[in-house]
Amino acid sequence: MQIGEVLRRVVFNGLDAVKGGKLKKLKEVNKREIVEGVTEDYRERRVQALLEYAKCHSPYYRESPQWKTLSDFPVLTKGDFIENYDKILVDNSGEQGNLYRLSTSGSTGTPFTVLCDGDKMNRVNMNFISCMELNDFRMGMKRGEFRAWIKGKNTISMWKSFKNNLIMVDISNMGEEALEKICRDIEKKKIQVLVSYSSALVALSQYLKKTERDISKWKVEMIFSMGEALPDGTYDLLKEIFGFSPVRSYGNNENGFIAIQLDEEKEYTIDLYNFYTEILKMDSDEPAEPGELGRIVVTDYYNKTFPMIRYDTGDTGKMRIYKDEKGRVHGKFLEIYGRRGSLMYNCQGEPLSIHVFMNILLNFEGVVYQAKCIQWEKKKYELLINADREKLKIEEVLAAYRKYLGEEAQIQVTYVEEIPVQSSGKFMVCENRCPDYQ
Repeated sequence: MQIGEVLRRVVFNGLDAVKGGKLKKLKEVNKREIVEGVTEDYRERRVQALLEYAKCHSPYYRESPQWKTLSDFPVLTKGDFIENYDKILVDNSGEQGNLYRLSTSGSTGTPFTVLCDGDKMNRVNMNFISCMELNDFRMGMKRGEFRAWIKGKNTISMWKSFKNNLIMVDISNMGEEALEKICRDIEKKKIQVLVSYSSALVALSQYLKKTERDISKWKVEMIFSMGEALPDGTYDLLKEIFGFSPVRSYGNNENGFIAIQLDEEKEYTIDLYNFYTEILKMDSDEPAEPGELGRIVVTDYYNKTFPMIRYDTGDTGKMRIYKDEKGRVHGKFLEIYGRRGSLMYNCQGEPLSIHVFMNILLNFEGVVYQAKCIQWEKKKYELLINADREKLKIEEVLAAYRKYLGEEAQIQVTYVEEIPVQSSGKFMVCENRCPDYQ
């Protein structure tokens, strides 16, 4: 425990207490409802209140008074929200005080900014703290946030960095020199929590293993994985290196954390306190069967500035909803496959988890530096590969891919010097450009 951590926690709790302890109450309720579930009545009331509010204050939803229940409302993609932005924005936003911007980096090619009021911003922050504290985070701990930090775009001020005890860790470049600098910064700046996309954790863990780096002087107590699913091989390696398990989460910048893994569970516990979550079929807006792969669609209860009703996040997964012995409702993501653009199919038309492609790379550590598999047709793929050409045995690499894609897979190899990370800091190991799967 560091002095800066304790001071920030004392100051935060003191200021919140002066204002009636609203944030502490919000955080504790959020934590309790994530673990204990919510009542069916709560879900129904929250959905109905949101629908009525949107039809009253949002010009877009007001145009369709015939929409009565959630299933009547259209499923909207990020592109739909952008196209209808001014109409979805509520007509009373000018009366809501200071508004805040929740922005995505545009890693899928579509930057997106959502406005929200102070209440929603507080909920986003407390939702984040709640998910972290459920995994032994202590408010005020020094966080190192791994992402592609771009000056003038997404960097934060020195004051905000100091106030939040947050260190910006740039992962625009994940070469060995950059990884060495990251390791030095983690030690020198005494970072306690690593918050990172899983692709960066893959690179960091492999570098630590390769260099046999001594981390005995590091102060890291927690690793929080965001974005694409963390492969099991990297999960196990990080646990071996650091002596504790990393935490997997699922969420986005527009809404906040939607689900979190608790106590090393394989499943992700969904935050039903803040969100109504659906899994819809891949090719229609009909509900998927329990355990069936489908599109993750989220309704955000508390954004009263820009109502996000039935937001197709672009991600895919499997979910189950159930009631406990007390009748409280719980939601679990059985697996999160990631973005539809990253969802690959084998030659038989069966979906493949992104884990498959991450795990393949682990088998060629030190030889293959980067690789990205692109699906162009149902049986045609392209493999972009950045590797040590002298040590590379390409037939072994292709055999590893065909094990999952199918022996009949036609794989074109393209050698490259570098595969750049996306603007968010994510590195995509696969991409689907097959028209039949769009």
